[in-house]
Amino acid sequence: MPPPGPLPADPVVLVDGDLPALVAEAVSSLLAGLVSEGDRALAVEDVRGDEVDLAAVADHCATPPFLVERRIVILRDVGRFPTEEVAPLLQYLQDPLPTTTLILAAGEGAVPQKLVAAVQSAGRVVSTRVGGRDVAGWVHNRLERSAVRVDAEAEGFIRSHLGEDIGRLAPLLDVLVTAYGEGARLGAEEIRPYVGEAGSVAPWEFTDAIDGGHTEEALILLHRLLSAGERHPLVVLAILHRHVQSLLRVDGPAIRTEAQAAEAMGIQPGRSTYPAKKALVSARRWGSRSIADAVGLVADAEVALKGASSWPADAVLEVLVARLCRLARTGGRAPVAGGARRS
Repeated sequence: MPPPGPLPADPVVLVDGDLPALVAEAVSSLLAGLVSEGDRALAVEDVRGDEVDLAAVADHCATPPFLVERRIVILRDVGRFPTEEVAPLLQYLQDPLPTTTLILAAGEGAVPQKLVAAVQSAGRVVSTRVGGRDVAGWVHNRLERSAVRVDAEAEGFIRSHLGEDIGRLAPLLDVLVTAYGEGARLGAEEIRPYVGEAGSVAPWEFTDAIDGGHTEEALILLHRLLSAGERHPLVVLAILHRHVQSLLRVDGPAIRTEAQAAEAMGIQPGRSTYPAKKALVSARRWGSRSIADAVGLVADAEVALKGASSWPADAVLEVLVARLCRLARTGGRAPVAGGARRS
């Protein structure tokens, strides 16, 4: 996803997204297209702080620029304001001043739908959201525009190491430019000292590793979910519960097609049936016996996490993941001991 381009005619832009680093990068890109560095002191009003008077913000937007062609008003973390508080902005956007650009930057909380609709009517929304399946393309495009060149191995290393934490890519590239200079050609070994802790991963990467029976990889991804992803052990268990339940739903002689699997999983018509296809392929590889054992193991782990075991939560999950990987590998051909019980 390329950064947004210049928007000299738009009276309002909502920069949407859930990663602060990407939202901030998009806002900076917008500013670069709207005003020169030399004019920013006169043209830009960056509204920050815990206490913000939105009526005053609307008044600033309605004030003509002084000594510059365009006034830029930036309102950060607009999602923190409930619908009733954004009334002054809604009123202003009914007839916005053509010489003002109001940039609304998303942050914590959901942007009120009335405000989103007003922005869409008067200007436009720029999304910085990157879906899990789009991360590889986004990282590739961002690296293509960077001031350093990385080879294919280094790109794969960066993508794997950052995982879902793609907001860390821009700071990483800045560090690499500082360390090696513009135009430097870098491999994975040159980049490795600067990447920091491994980022979180998408849940489907975790469950894919389990389906493949790759114990070492699955355990690494488990700890990335728990540490960098800051997911509670019960949240990780819920991911595993949903996964084995999806296998159970499509495990049956009457379910042979992707469409039948989608219906069994409750996927609404018109939605992608790709998850059903994956579940059907995995269920056939696991086998009915392994799926039944997996359901029991997840149930035992839930009891253990809720106080029946003195084991640390991460140890309970490690044992569970290792046993699930074994089930996926053997397809029900090898017995598995009972759940992670230890007092």
